[in-house]
Amino acid sequence: MKTAVSNETMRYSDIETIKSGIPSTELMYRAGKGIYETEGIKWDNTAVICGKGNNGGDGYVLALFIKKGGGTPKLILIEEEFSEDGRFYFEKCLESGIEYEIYSEKTDFSVYDTIADCIFGTGFHGMASGRAAECIKKINESGKFVISADINSGLSGDSGMGNGVVSDITVAVGSYKSGHFLGAAKDCIKELRVIDIGIQLKGESFFVPEENDFGSILKKRQYNSHKGNYGYTAIIGGCAEYSGAVKLANLACSALKSGCGVTKLCVSQGIAAAVMPYLLESTLFTMPDENGHMKYDKERLNLLLRGTASASCGMGWGMSGEEDNKKIIEYLLGQYGVTLIIDADGLNTLAKMPDGILRSASCRKIILTPHPLEFSRISGYSVDEIVDNPIVCAKKFLSDAGENVILLLKGTATVVADSKEVYIVNRGCPGMATAGSGDVLSGILTGIMGYSEPSAKSAACGAYIAGLAGELAEKDVGSSISMTSSDTVRFIPEAVRRMC
Repeated sequence: MKTAVSNETMRYSDIETIKSGIPSTELMYRAGKGIYETEGIKWDNTAVICGKGNNGGDGYVLALFIKKGGGTPKLILIEEEFSEDGRFYFEKCLESGIEYEIYSEKTDFSVYDTIADCIFGTGFHGMASGRAAECIKKINESGKFVISADINSGLSGDSGMGNGVVSDITVAVGSYKSGHFLGAAKDCIKELRVIDIGIQLKGESFFVPEENDFGSILKKRQYNSHKGNYGYTAIIGGCAEYSGAVKLANLACSALKSGCGVTKLCVSQGIAAAVMPYLLESTLFTMPDENGHMKYDKERLNLLLRGTASASCGMGWGMSGEEDNKKIIEYLLGQYGVTLIIDADGLNTLAKMPDGILRSASCRKIILTPHPLEFSRISGYSVDEIVDNPIVCAKKFLSDAGENVILLLKGTATVVADSKEVYIVNRGCPGMATAGSGDVLSGILTGIMGYSEPSAKSAACGAYIAGLAGELAEKDVGSSISMTSSDTVRFIPEAVRRMC
C-alpha cells in the first residue's frame, strides 16, 4: 500500500525535519541529487527551467549535478527571483560556469534533448498564467523528453487540477502527493517515481492501494462452503424511461462476478419482461409499477431484503417517481440493518430529503457513490469546490453525515473515505467514460458487501476491481472510443484473479 499526503502535511513535515537539525539547503541538495540519480534519464544536453521558489532551487542543484557528471545544462529562469535557498544554489551554478537566460518567446527548446521542469512546486494552485503558462505550453509542444521535479508545474499538489506540464517522468520528492493521482494528473504524468530525502512525514496521509493489498477481502474459498456463505444481495433499479435491460443485467452480473452468493435484481413490473431475457444466474424480483416507475410497497421490500447482506438502489430509477423513490429510501435507511449502496437517481433523491437522515439511519453502513455533480447536490458544495478540493470536501461532508457513511467520490482517480481513512484508487481508463460504467461499479460493490466487512477499504476494493477490469477491457478492445460497460464486466474475473 503506497501513501500520499496533502500539501499541508508535506509543508509541516518539511518544517519539522528542518527543526530536527537538517538544514533546508541540505534537503534541497538531496532533492536535486535524487532527481539527477533517477534511472532512465539522459542528462547530456538539458534545459533546466526554474521558477522563483524552492522547486527552482531543486533545479539549480540538478544543474550542478548534470555539470559535474559531464553534461551540459542550461538554466532557463521564468523570472530572475529566488527563494533564499534557491539563490544559494543559483550562485553556485554561476560559479561553476553554468549559463542561464530569462525565458522569452525567443527561447528555443529544439536545441535540447531533455527538459527538466522545475517551475512550480506542490503549493501551486489555480491556473498558470503569463510567462509561466507560455513556457508550459512550449514545453508540451517541444516533443522533448521531460522530467518534472516533485509535481508537474501547473498542477495543484492537492487536487491535480491545472494546466500542467506533460512529463515523461515525474519524480515526487519525499512522498507522493494526492495531486499526483487526482484531476488532470493522469493526462500529465506518464511515469511516476518517488525519492526519499529524509523527511519524516508527520500528519495525515492517504492510502494509494495496489493490486496485492486486498487479499484479506478476496480470500481463497473453502471447498466445504455454499452460496449462502457468500451473501445474498439485492439490486433495486430501473424504470420505463431508463429500462436499460442490458445495463441492469450487467449490474447483477457484476455483483456475482465479484463474489456474492446470490443476487436478486429488483425492477418495476412494467420492465420485467424486457430485463428477463438478459438474466442468467440472477433472480428477478418485481415491484408494483405506476406509469413506468417503481411504486413503494413495504411488504414487497420486506420480502426482497429478507436474509440479504447488502442492497443497492437508484440505478436507472429516473425522477418521475420521485415520491415513491423517497419512500423506498426512507424505508431502506430506517429499516434495513446491513449495508446499503446508494447510486445515481438514489443520490438525486437523497439530495431532496431532510438533512440528518443519514446520521439517524439504521443501516450498518451506507455507501454513497456520487460523481462531482451528484456530490454537489447532496453536500451543498459547488462542483468547482469539489473538483479543486475533493478530499477536503469529502471529509467535511462525512463529519456531518456520521460514522456509518462511506463516500466513494468518482473521478479520474476515485476517492474513498469514511470518518477515519481516505483511499485514492488510481485505476481506470478513458474507455470507462461510457453509459453503464457506474452501474457496473455499483454491482461490484453490492457483491463485495455481500460477504465482506463493510469499510472504506472494502469499498476501495470494489473501485479497484472496476478500474482494473476497465483497463484490461480497454486493452482487449483496442480502443477507448469503442469500449462499453459490458466489456468491463467481462474482465471482472481477471481483475479479481490478479488481486487475490
